[in-house]
Amino acid sequence: MSKGKYDIKSFPGFRAITLLCLFILYAPLLVVTVYSFNDSQSLTVWEGLSWRWYADVFTGPESGKFKEAARNSFVIAIVAATTATIIATLAATAMVRGGKFKLRSISFGLISLPLMVPEIVTAVAVLIFFNSIGFERGLMTILISHIAFCIPFAYLPISARMQGIEDTYEQAAMDLYATKRQAFTKILLPLMMPGIISGFLLAFIVSLDDFIITNFVKGAGVETLPTAIFGSVKQGLKPNIMAISTMLLSVSVVMVTISYFVSKSDNTK
Repeated sequence: MSKGKYDIKSFPGFRAITLLCLFILYAPLLVVTVYSFNDSQSLTVWEGLSWRWYADVFTGPESGKFKEAARNSFVIAIVAATTATIIATLAATAMVRGGKFKLRSISFGLISLPLMVPEIVTAVAVLIFFNSIGFERGLMTILISHIAFCIPFAYLPISARMQGIEDTYEQAAMDLYATKRQAFTKILLPLMMPGIISGFLLAFIVSLDDFIITNFVKGAGVETLPTAIFGSVKQGLKPNIMAISTMLLSVSVVMVTISYFVSKSDNTK
């Protein structure tokens, strides 16, 4: 059988469909980015390039609200991603290096469940849980929710990386009188680092950009950047929102780029 028969690029219309999908995905982002540099207050009339709306984000009437929301978002994202990465690393170690044990399949299903359940369902479930135990909503409820939601996103790259590491490295270390703990911390953990970094960056982006869960569990007067943007949009779409959205997009692109180069540099070794 010829190889071309199974080459998806050989199917008629593949290139056109691919370009159409890319256009639908990225054209709105491009429009937002371009018009964030528009000097006009109008969202449709172009009056030239300007940093006006970026300056407005930091010095304008709403700058205080956006600064506080950004601080909350980054603090929550850093803490949630760090905690989720630690838990995911331990979970991956147990699942991949722990051998066969009872309820292994169920454990994997529970870890992956937030990926399969619609986010709105998770948000409602978390809200009901906090209300049922009388936990006051605020930054802590957002943080706990984000940690739980980010664990599977951190787990996937960490688990994939660990599965690609032969256990002979640890066996060789223990043959040289290293303890299991030393074999893990000095041999396995450094080899897993690209996956851990990728898992952390993915969890960070998921937490930073999350709106649905955050909007359900946040308390009165507590805002993150996505909820602050949503609140401003309800009062009318303004050019400074495009500037904030472009900066958030830039952060996401930087994180994805770092993750890509981390994995690429590891593959070249």
